[in-house]
Amino acid sequence: MTKGFEPDWAEGLKEERRYLHQHPELPGEEQETAAHIKQQLASLQPSQLITGIGGNGLAAIFDSEEDGPTIMYRTELDALPIEEVNDFGHRSTKHTVSHKCGHDGHMTIMLGYARYLAQHRPQQGRIVLLFQPAEEIGAGAEWMLADPKFEQLLPIDYTFAIHNLPGFPLGQIVYKRGPFSAAVKSLIIRLYGKTSHAGEPENGINPALAVSEIIREADIACQPDVNQPEFAILTPVHIELGEVAYGVSAGYGEVHLTIRTWTEQEMGELSARLLRYVSRMAVRHKLRVETEWTNVFRTTRNDEESVDIIEQAAVDNSYDTHECKSPFKWGEDFGAFTQRFRGAMFGLGAGEDHPALHNPDYDFPEELLLPGIYMYRRITELILG
Repeated sequence: MTKGFEPDWAEGLKEERRYLHQHPELPGEEQETAAHIKQQLASLQPSQLITGIGGNGLAAIFDSEEDGPTIMYRTELDALPIEEVNDFGHRSTKHTVSHKCGHDGHMTIMLGYARYLAQHRPQQGRIVLLFQPAEEIGAGAEWMLADPKFEQLLPIDYTFAIHNLPGFPLGQIVYKRGPFSAAVKSLIIRLYGKTSHAGEPENGINPALAVSEIIREADIACQPDVNQPEFAILTPVHIELGEVAYGVSAGYGEVHLTIRTWTEQEMGELSARLLRYVSRMAVRHKLRVETEWTNVFRTTRNDEESVDIIEQAAVDNSYDTHECKSPFKWGEDFGAFTQRFRGAMFGLGAGEDHPALHNPDYDFPEELLLPGIYMYRRITELILG
């Protein structure tokens, strides 16, 4: 398959993508999406079709039954809790849920590649097409890895994933060596004091000062320069303090922070330092404190050899390429796979003026469907021969 070649089923890809866009589901609730994907894959008669991996995840295996490497390609099933503002014919049928990260397009690329594999099965090794749930909350990859069903996919020699990237020229292949996306996780800090009359605050313990100190400490800990190895962003995303009752001094407060670093090591050190600070601060203010980590995304760390393969596949397809100098600051659940298996994520430029990811007016550019398939096709050729 070369650039410009369109198989007989290519036109149906747009219809497929628009169907998925119209029927989005939130993380962990992708039952109907998974059922639709299963139906599409079953018609292609893969060597094995495994469902219910880590909840709603599933995998199609195309096995040559000859010795050779196993390549796993991963895509995402879930959408976002965002109200769509687009008014085109394929807009979301759910008022508060929509595909604003392009997972509908990523799934369609994978289904298109599955159609290609059904006609051109590998001559050696195996190809695994993995459809992952709950990517947006940084949970689905670990759910799948922890599921005994995932062991049927092992061993995995290489793993790859695509993400569309607004802000880059349409169709450009964007790659990076080393960290591709940040380590990201969120911290919930719960502060328990004592409620009292607002006119007699000395009879209670109000966590307001502690909340303000946590926000200040988070700001001090920031190193927003993306060119620095100790890069870190700590963003307050939610604060709760007491009730709207003007005669009452608050006795309870919450602070939610999202933390981003380039590496797992930096994340571990910063997290430990922050927890030590919160503990000392709570003692100083006579508060009881509880902390909880949530929405944990591991660093997507690109393997050098895998990036070389991506770059060569782009060149062979005559695609424009761009090598990034800094990782992307957003989290990507694919990092849980690159922490265990050799592999890499790369980007498909969605257009320099295209609406940004997670914006209410975003829509996946259908011009990227065939290039995504061509890239997977050539990556496979370069590894399996």
